[in-house]
Amino acid sequence: MASRVESEVLTVAGREVAVSNPSKVLFPDAGYTKLDLVRYYLAVADGALRAAGNRPNVLVRYPNGIGGEFFYQKRAPSSRPSWIDVVALKFPSGRTAEEVVPRDAAALAWMANLACLELHPHPVRDDDLDHPDELRIDLDPVPGVEWSQIRTVAGVVHTTLSDFGLVGWPKTSGSRGMHIYVRIERRWTFTEVRRAALAFAREVERRAPDLATSKWWKEERHGVFLDYNQNAKDRTVAAAYSVRPKPDARVSAPLSWDEIEACEPGDFTIATMPDRCKQNGDPHATMDAHAGSIDGLLELSKRHAKEGLGDAPWPPHYQKQADEPPRVQPSRRRIPKRPLVEIGRAEKKDDALAGLERWRARHPEAAAHLQPADVLVDAMRGRFHTWTRIRVNLQHVPEELRPPQEALDPDEDVGGWGKWANR
Repeated sequence: MASRVESEVLTVAGREVAVSNPSKVLFPDAGYTKLDLVRYYLAVADGALRAAGNRPNVLVRYPNGIGGEFFYQKRAPSSRPSWIDVVALKFPSGRTAEEVVPRDAAALAWMANLACLELHPHPVRDDDLDHPDELRIDLDPVPGVEWSQIRTVAGVVHTTLSDFGLVGWPKTSGSRGMHIYVRIERRWTFTEVRRAALAFAREVERRAPDLATSKWWKEERHGVFLDYNQNAKDRTVAAAYSVRPKPDARVSAPLSWDEIEACEPGDFTIATMPDRCKQNGDPHATMDAHAGSIDGLLELSKRHAKEGLGDAPWPPHYQKQADEPPRVQPSRRRIPKRPLVEIGRAEKKDDALAGLERWRARHPEAAAHLQPADVLVDAMRGRFHTWTRIRVNLQHVPEELRPPQEALDPDEDVGGWGKWANR
């Protein structure tokens, strides 16, 4: 019997990249292996480097495939090749870390060998870590929102960007939403870029109040949420061409605006994207030539402030801002706006969802009144791992049928990750 191949060495950009355990299956349903992942990133390297190259990247690793545990790794492995560049970042928490800065296709292959499915770059170049060159618009649908509504909101985003003299570059998120990236001049701080993103989100909400929202707290959202906090320092988003942890190995696909109406997120996978790149090239090939100004959005932010619409909540671990409203979710205030109950907390999402099904079985009459957006599934991100919290908004349940808060089920010890529990 032939011995199992434990590694394969590829020559990429003049460098040798060893792929350990190349036949390890990362996507069980589709059958894609680690070597398939490496070859995918080599096939789309030009576009992937345009999206994530020359930027510090967080490593998001799936060593046992998408069915196993994954973790975030900010610090570059100490046992890395000499040709893997790094840059030291300082985070809002006060911690520092040297993060990987991919420069060429060999670096992408090396990252893929670590089972990094996704590319998670910061919105800065490694030669100026204090001034973003990218404003990121994250269209995040609440449960029950269809792709057609995301398309509609994307159209509003497109028009609004044009009105402010900015050029947007859309892509599928690879999950349920859409991202629009805006290249900007490197003249503003993270705080200013986030302020501009918040003003933009509120403007889109004003133009499409039934379809879009800028509300930070999940229990107050409807439609498509424009997540302005993705522009806060230390936040990263899966870049264009990133492979997402979905059974079909779908990809965050860069699009032209004309493609949005006809495309579906599942159209783009590691099997289809290489041919798309060969035939059509990269829709974002010229984005670096269109860096714009956010002065107009910052003026809009000032007008909002004069009208009494100041800052909005920041993520929990950020320093409290001077004009930020109380960082307390509405359901935890003395007079809560929404009747919420928490169902359970678990390290694994499936275990948390199983607890939800047990709650539904105990309270079938209340469960019958729930709408999809009433079930709040929160991915709570700690320093290295995520865990899942599930809450239920009883706003559509008649008061006489509303169950009281019960003991959490499941109620796993999430340890130090609990600092994220109030988002």
